Amino acid sequence: MADPSSYRPKPGEIPDTPGVYRFRDEHRRVIYVGKAKSLRQRLANYFQDLASLHPRTRTMVTTAASVEWTVVSTEVEALQLEYSWIKEFDPRFNVKYRDDKSYPYLAVTMNEEFPRVQVMRGHKRKGVRYFGPYGHAWAIRDTVDLLLRVFPVRTCSAGVFKNATRTGRPCLLGYIGKCSAPCVDRVSADEHRDLAEEFCDFMAGRTGTYIRRLEKQMTDAAEEMEYERAARLRDDIGALKKAMEKSAVVLADATDADLIAVAEDELEAAVQIFHVRGGRVRGQRGWVTDKVEEITTGALVEHALQQLYGEEKGDSVPKEVLVPALPEPVEPVQEWLAERRGSGVSLRIPQRGDKKALMETVQRNAQQALVLHKTKRASDLTTRSRALEEIAEALDLDSAPLRIECYDISHLQGDDVVASMVVFEDGLQRKSEYRRFQIKGFAGQDDVRSMHEVISRRFRRYLAEKEKTGEWVDDLPEEGTTENGLKDDDGRPKKFAYPPQLVVVDGGQPQVAAAKRALDELGIDDIAVCGLAKRLEEVWLPEDDDPVVLPRTSEGLYLLQRVRDEAHRFAITYQRTKRAQRFRSSPLDDVPGLGDTRKQALLKHFGSLKKLRSATIDQICEVPGIGRKTAETIAVALAQAAPAAPAVNTATGEIMDEEEPGTTGSGGDPVTAGAPDERRGQET
Repeated sequence: MADPSSYRPKPGEIPDTPGVYRFRDEHRRVIYVGKAKSLRQRLANYFQDLASLHPRTRTMVTTAASVEWTVVSTEVEALQLEYSWIKEFDPRFNVKYRDDKSYPYLAVTMNEEFPRVQVMRGHKRKGVRYFGPYGHAWAIRDTVDLLLRVFPVRTCSAGVFKNATRTGRPCLLGYIGKCSAPCVDRVSADEHRDLAEEFCDFMAGRTGTYIRRLEKQMTDAAEEMEYERAARLRDDIGALKKAMEKSAVVLADATDADLIAVAEDELEAAVQIFHVRGGRVRGQRGWVTDKVEEITTGALVEHALQQLYGEEKGDSVPKEVLVPALPEPVEPVQEWLAERRGSGVSLRIPQRGDKKALMETVQRNAQQALVLHKTKRASDLTTRSRALEEIAEALDLDSAPLRIECYDISHLQGDDVVASMVVFEDGLQRKSEYRRFQIKGFAGQDDVRSMHEVISRRFRRYLAEKEKTGEWVDDLPEEGTTENGLKDDDGRPKKFAYPPQLVVVDGGQPQVAAAKRALDELGIDDIAVCGLAKRLEEVWLPEDDDPVVLPRTSEGLYLLQRVRDEAHRFAITYQRTKRAQRFRSSPLDDVPGLGDTRKQALLKHFGSLKKLRSATIDQICEVPGIGRKTAETIAVALAQAAPAAPAVNTATGEIMDEEEPGTTGSGGDPVTAGAPDERRGQET
């Protein structure tokens, strides 16, 4: 625990200008980002008497080891830079709205030649029109099912579309009139795009135009005594009105606005947003956040606006945003929103009428969301804090373990031995820092030896990063599971660069002893180690003959169980992936320089691996793209490979020939039961 006075800037060093500041911990990792109209006045608030600080702020300043700042010209620039840095560094103590990416959207892929209507989650993609978010995916599908009668836009996947194009037969929706079937050229690409544009216009709230147009067409058809056509148009109008009824009119003046409400207590805040388009509620979402410091409702609203519109442009930012409290100052935020939209944005508090009544509804939703969140044990900040304190007390640690890493070994009867590393920070999963390993030091089943190898590899990397010598660079890609975090400056997370306060291993005394021995051999003595045995849920410590038994109702035990179970799940998933890859292997995989295209050409030419194995070098050279040298290499590789075990039909017990259909894996390679895998793949 650091003393804030040890890194407090000297008087006069901090400029009295707008800017953005960053707190870093002892490992140079950015843990908090903030902005200020006056850096000098804002930073002075962090270096008060610790007893007067908010509990989370006190934890932050004692975890930090340094502070730095960047001066900007205006408060708008400070707002933009703060948002960029929060996205880049993912600081652990900043306000984070959880569950934002879980909401489904109705998406129209206008970036494709034949736009597709579908349900999408996650980050928004360029060139795709989004509507929502919706509370449930089935609500999107119900709406789309009604609208396809009037706007028969493609909804099928790329595979179904290509298959229909190849066979010349549309899917079922094409036959029943709910798809215009561009796959079989019933409409041109331009006509289909016009349909998609009309679909988007209707979803954007411009409904009156289409209803009136269809009503006129229905009247004209009736006057011309085309009663069947008039009946179809009548049903189309009914479908559109039914789709509109699913979202009730809340603002009579067809307003486009977002309404944001906040419910909060001393430690947490819940945010609810209603998206109103054309006077109707088109979507709803909600977030919950920990309050890192003594933060006002206006500041929470400002963070919510950053989260909502930081990646948006154009019409995605509405003309009007209604909030319960205005950020202070409000002008930079309004200017920032106007830049995102490209025109003026009204940011205000509703005072009377329908908008105030609707804001009260949004506020009730926020209050209910906060109450519901408090009942969820794993997400309750108070419960998590108590769990960490109980672990620290039970294991006799100096402070609560804010970062916990857990390791597990997985294999199938000694084959495909792998290990997992999962990370929990402040009692919550940090999936971006999960890692996985292949056991390479030996073959066979030995969980204790495997644990020693994994801990050694992980913390050798930590020491190498810490010393920044660059000496430990062999096999660098192997332990990482993501490309994020490879950069090594400005506080970005690097592979294995950030140490835990507690290492948990899945197992008892032997596994704990192996982990402790690995750390001792590396000279690391400031990281605690424990093990959690599955049978009796006992906590084992190094060099202790008796386990620590936590009460069954202990929040600390519950957290350790969650960490252990997550490590087990992650390891099992990787082990199954490796096993599946092994069963899809082929002797051709060992031929240097032979890619998937030429492997498929060989199998297509000869029909099976069996016939290829019996072919001469001259016959192999007949395959396009295969030279004599490559043919000789292929012949040698097939000759040296062990013959594959026969494939067996599990339903009949019949031994199947290699040439029979259904015996090939991905890419056309025959799948052989029990074929040895001599390759050693890289972790992804």
